[in-house]
Amino acid sequence: MRVNGHLTGMRGVYLVASELSRLGFIASPTSRSAIGADILVTDQKCKRTYSVQVKTNAKPASFWLVGAKAREIHSKTHIYVLVNIHSKKDAEVIEYYIVPSKVVASTMVSAVSKTDAKSEWHQVNKVAIARYLGKWSVFGAATDMTERRHR
Repeated sequence: MRVNGHLTGMRGVYLVASELSRLGFIASPTSRSAIGADILVTDQKCKRTYSVQVKTNAKPASFWLVGAKAREIHSKTHIYVLVNIHSKKDAEVIEYYIVPSKVVASTMVSAVSKTDAKSEWHQVNKVAIARYLGKWSVFGAATDMTERRHR
């Protein structure tokens, strides 16, 4: 069954929200009209909050398309989670790259089509962000470890 881009994007958002919840964070997907934030995330004490932009490839790819504004929209609390879904014979493998927005802004590449000057795209390449594969620690801990030890 062929899945369209909108469904692939939504699937990525819910996969990421599920992982963040599994790690102990409070994760709330936004409405699709929120520019730059697919998920709002906080730790359990609401001391650290994050906005998360999710980009998902339904097939393994070496890059993710990002918007032109990715170069401008970056902060310490804005994070990209880039998802690759690998469908194997009997299983599915999901790769998560958890990348600070500042890294996305500084490593993204832009190009213009040789055949249509109006067609422009912006992408983040897998090689440039390889060290962020599975790096959920970009978010820090979901709970205060000191307090957990004293309970």
